[in-house]
Amino acid sequence: MPAVVVSNGGDVPEFEGRITIYVILCVIISAFGGLMFGYDIGISGGVTAMDDFLIKFFPKVYEKKQHVHEDNYCKYDNEYLQLFTSSLYIAALVASFVASRACSKLGRKPTMQIASFFFIIGVGLQAGGISVLMIVFGRIILGFGVGFANQAVPLFLSELAPAKMRGALNICFQLFITIGILIAGIINYFTSHIHPYGWRLSLGLAGVPAVILMLGSIAICETPTSLIEQQKLDEGKAILKKIRGTDNVDAEYESIMAACEIARQVKDPFRKLMKPSSRPPLVIAVLLQVFQQFTGINAIMFYSPVLFQTVGFGNNAALLSTVITGLVNVFSTLVSIYTVDKAGRRVLLLEACVQMFITQTVIGLILLIDLKPTGTLKEKEALVVVILVCVYVMGFAWSWGPLGWLIPSETFPLETRTAGFAFAVSSNMLFTFVIAQAFLSMLCHMKAGIFFFFAAWILLMGLFALFLLPETKGVPIDSMADKVWKQHWFWKRYMVDEDDEPIEKIHPHKT
Repeated sequence: MPAVVVSNGGDVPEFEGRITIYVILCVIISAFGGLMFGYDIGISGGVTAMDDFLIKFFPKVYEKKQHVHEDNYCKYDNEYLQLFTSSLYIAALVASFVASRACSKLGRKPTMQIASFFFIIGVGLQAGGISVLMIVFGRIILGFGVGFANQAVPLFLSELAPAKMRGALNICFQLFITIGILIAGIINYFTSHIHPYGWRLSLGLAGVPAVILMLGSIAICETPTSLIEQQKLDEGKAILKKIRGTDNVDAEYESIMAACEIARQVKDPFRKLMKPSSRPPLVIAVLLQVFQQFTGINAIMFYSPVLFQTVGFGNNAALLSTVITGLVNVFSTLVSIYTVDKAGRRVLLLEACVQMFITQTVIGLILLIDLKPTGTLKEKEALVVVILVCVYVMGFAWSWGPLGWLIPSETFPLETRTAGFAFAVSSNMLFTFVIAQAFLSMLCHMKAGIFFFFAAWILLMGLFALFLLPETKGVPIDSMADKVWKQHWFWKRYMVDEDDEPIEKIHPHKT
């Protein structure tokens, strides 16, 4: 019999196993899907601040940029420039639902390979772009790659990891996103000095992590859950023994088999998602994506060179400041890897809300008081803004950044896992698109008020995490319904037994 630990108010089976070298290899290779995404987030903001890129594709923006005295907050406000950044996310939104089917029918590993193929094609179109239409089309193809990768990689990591280490291993996806952002910032800093084609080099190097993922995925396995789901039972059990480093996997194997049997009875997982019992993980998954984007993080990551130029830094200094925030992002994500399976998910989310609320508010106050439409901040004030941005990024990087991907990937039952996570990915892409498309216009019209806008959202997020988000650390991925949702003061009302009676009516003694 498996050992038992106490978590979330009930007995939770802890299956035997350890972290093997092979699992670490699988985690690193698959996480390159996150590096692809992060590199694109970081590179697009830097490229759109390069004069050579603007002269070729957005000459009106370049001309407007030369007249800084007109309005600090509005010099980059151009819907086509925003479309270059944001078009990727609409494509990723659509692709996530196709990727959901691919994950179920083909497996997690082939879905990651498809993602790398799309990414390589999109990179070629962008780096070789000769017109706005061509580079936007390239970003749409990249969007399909992002949609497939963001669907497959977190699921792959959550299913591969033992429950006691699932948080740390899954956050490797977010860690590689932050590494990608950092690498992009460093590359942009150097390619901005290469005229007139530095921007092509920046965009073209995005193909490197995609090639690594495509070739490296040959060496990694499919998850046991996916193999068993596809009726490859012997192969699934063999892989489970390999990744756990033990032959004593019968209890976990039976648990996966039971989950797969339930999943096979569900012919339409998207319809199943509309049932009351699916509402808790679905609502949590979607709201986490909405809140993750309305922290304002992508506004800062996409447009940090633009933002730092707005507060008075020159082009090179702005790109260097972006590298600094990128370093903070990476090291703070390492903090999350270390603490998430010890402190838990909710503690990190709540602490970060306080940290991000304070920093966004103070940044807003500094800009409101001292940054007028013309002129710049004093050097010391500009430095304070950079420090506050770093503290803000720090809080996000060990909380809402990685946990926005981790929690949805671990809370859906197998029968709705790929479909439910598709809603999470598509919601993330939708609201990333909204922020990417709207940020420059919002900055132009709201000016310093944009930081108060995001601060208000952070306050709402904190209340959500405090009252509606259950703790999921240490709970096996296929035990969430019994050990998490049926124990929660609010969500238990949606959990029903086979006769469709609410759980609290059948078992009124449960709390």
